[in-house]
Amino acid sequence: MIRLEGLSKSFGAYAAVSDLNLEVKPGEIVGFLGPNGAGKTTTVKMMTGLLRPTSGRVLVAGRDMARDPIAAKRAMGLVPDEPFVYPKLTGAEYLRFVGELYGVCLSDMKKRVPELLEMFELTPWGGELLESYSHGMRQKLVLGGILLHDPKILVLDEPMVGLDPKSARLVKDIFLRLARRGTAIFMCTHVLEIAEKLCHRIGVMTRGKLIACGTLDELRAQSKEEGRDLESVFLSLTGGAEYSTLLRHL
Repeated sequence: MIRLEGLSKSFGAYAAVSDLNLEVKPGEIVGFLGPNGAGKTTTVKMMTGLLRPTSGRVLVAGRDMARDPIAAKRAMGLVPDEPFVYPKLTGAEYLRFVGELYGVCLSDMKKRVPELLEMFELTPWGGELLESYSHGMRQKLVLGGILLHDPKILVLDEPMVGLDPKSARLVKDIFLRLARRGTAIFMCTHVLEIAEKLCHRIGVMTRGKLIACGTLDELRAQSKEEGRDLESVFLSLTGGAEYSTLLRHL
C-alpha cells in the first residue's frame, strides 16, 4: 500500500533523508522511530506530497505521488505532528469540510459526522468554534476527520500527542481494528511503549538513514539486546546507551 523507493531529500549540502527504501503492506502497522532531527517528519511530508523529494519516489496504493498526487492523496489519511484546523469553523463544520474535500456523499456525512463527534466525546462542542478547542480536542477532531472517508492508508505523525489516557486507549483500539480490516498504517512516534504494543514492524532512523527495520525480535537480534524492551533496543541502535555512562557522573 505504501512503497518508498530510494527516497532522498537534501537542503543544500544537508541530507535530511538518504536513500530510504520501505514498504507497508495492507493490514500492517509500521512504526517509525528516531531521535529528533533524524528525518522522520521530512519523510512524512514527502510521503504525503507536502514536500518534493530530491530523488526517489513514493507509491501510494499503486499511485506515484509525483505523477498522480490527487489519486494518491485520496487513498490516504494524514495526522500531522501539529493538528492544524480552521479556527473560525465549528467542529461539525470542520468534519463536513473534510468530507466534501474527499467527496463523501451528503447522506453519509449526515450519519458519520455525529457518530465521530460522539466517538471522540466532542458532541457538546460540535457547534463551538475551533479556536476555543484545547490541543487535545483538536487532535481528536483531526483523527475523526481522517476516519470520515474510510482511507485504506493512514500516515500518522505523533498521533497521541495531547490525548488524555482514555482517548489514547480509544485511538489505539481504532488503529488495531483498522489494521485487522486491511488498512496500512505508518506511524511516527517518540512513545516507544505505543510502538512496542501496536506495531508489527518497526523502522529506526538516525541522521537521515534507516539503520534497522523489522519485528521487535529482529531488532533485538541486530542490536544484541536479546530479551530487552524496545527502549533498550532503540538506545543500542542509535547510540543513546552512552548517556547512562554520562549520568553516573551527576
